[in-house]
Amino acid sequence: MTYFDVFNGDADGIISLVQLRRAEPRTAKLITGRKRDINLLSRVQAKKSDYVTVLDISMRSNMADLKRILDAGARIFYVDHHNPGDIPDHPNLNAVIDTSPEICTAMLVDEALDGDYRAWAVTAAFGDNFPKLAYAKAEGYDLPLRTLNRLGMLINYNGYGASLEDLHFDPAILYKRLAPFDTPMEFLAADISIYKALEDGYEADLSQAAQSKILDKSQIGTILCLDNTAASRRISGVYGNKLAQENPDKAHAILTQQEGGFLVSIRAPISKRNGADTLALQFETGGGRTAAAGINHLPHDALDRFITAFKSAF
Repeated sequence: MTYFDVFNGDADGIISLVQLRRAEPRTAKLITGRKRDINLLSRVQAKKSDYVTVLDISMRSNMADLKRILDAGARIFYVDHHNPGDIPDHPNLNAVIDTSPEICTAMLVDEALDGDYRAWAVTAAFGDNFPKLAYAKAEGYDLPLRTLNRLGMLINYNGYGASLEDLHFDPAILYKRLAPFDTPMEFLAADISIYKALEDGYEADLSQAAQSKILDKSQIGTILCLDNTAASRRISGVYGNKLAQENPDKAHAILTQQEGGFLVSIRAPISKRNGADTLALQFETGGGRTAAAGINHLPHDALDRFITAFKSAF
């Protein structure tokens, strides 16, 4: 039997797996990538009796490979909070899917583990831009919330980029550095170098993002454009989260220039976490969840249509 651990390279995906493997240690083939590298099941070549764990990647985007793996006879444990499309009815699929606006994958794992690694789950919720959820789940626990908030954000920041070369750390390596510890506090006490490297990178990239161009601003929200640089690609998602927290009644879209168009990060208003995925799915390479979504490539000639759709969505 071969085990596969397939997980999103952002805070939610990485920390979901940290929790599971603290509870159930297992040697597995790690399959991950940058945050937007979501067609990860295409890299799984499983056979009968193999076991595949899938965390925080869109079932809708991986449906063909999901069915291929099931048809091969492998068993799949799938935990996620993105729009899944039609979930297959298959005896080898155990799917824990919750698309509620105020949930993340790490908290679904936390529920399955009865809160045994709650500090990690709280860190992931902060990183995935669910501070309300993080604070609620931290009640009754003596946790350094400001530190966990910052750590979650930095782990999430590390996942953004157009390629692994854009990232400060390969998500698989980052997972391996976190995985030996029962709590993020233990991790930080043992190895502050990763935290420091990510913090320095974040602050430098954030200063560049502050110079972004406003493409459209209205009562609905703001659409910004970043230059075609590695710094822009790294900061786009967490910058959108930051703006959303600072302006909870507004929607935001961060467009990062790329060849022939834009990479798009969409954030629904914090006060009403709906509409981001509906907006993104109107475009060919769009996807995500109700509160936060993205478009991998928005052609230049689709920009006006996107601005109109953005205003209609929120």
